[in-house]
Amino acid sequence: MQQQGEHTINTDLESVWQALNNPAILEASIPGCESFEQIDAENLKASVRAEVGPVNAVFQVTLALSNVQAPNRYRLNGEVKGGAGVAKGHADVDLEPLPDSPNGASTRLVYKVEASVGGKLAQIGSRLIDGAAKKMADDFFASFSEACMQDNHEQDGASADVATAETAAAQQ
Repeated sequence: MQQQGEHTINTDLESVWQALNNPAILEASIPGCESFEQIDAENLKASVRAEVGPVNAVFQVTLALSNVQAPNRYRLNGEVKGGAGVAKGHADVDLEPLPDSPNGASTRLVYKVEASVGGKLAQIGSRLIDGAAKKMADDFFASFSEACMQDNHEQDGASADVATAETAAAQQ
């Protein structure tokens, strides 16, 4: 299975990079995610409930980051196991700042996925698998984009609160 896509996220590159490395944001953004844990700086694991055609199962996901070039790119190597099958592959994620966007600083996220699928999932057929993967990716990026913007606004608010407190303290 191969898949690729591109999404514009209406916040700056550094904020998108931080969100891509924030387990809480990832857990909230991944459709069907039941748990998400960062093992160390390069390794993650998750439990995700997914529906692919007639198969509805919980999958155990292990992920490892490689080729990390902060804040512009990394490779995400993954393995998925569940009662309905297995999958193994990688995703290359590239970020590019778009400073001249109409909303101020925005970031283009481009991804390319290559994966192989086995077990019951492989018997379902590639068309159903590709459709389910595309829908999960679209749902993820919609949630992730929203979380990035919300997180960025919260940080801006916290910075404004600190600046207000510092100004008040200096006036006293």
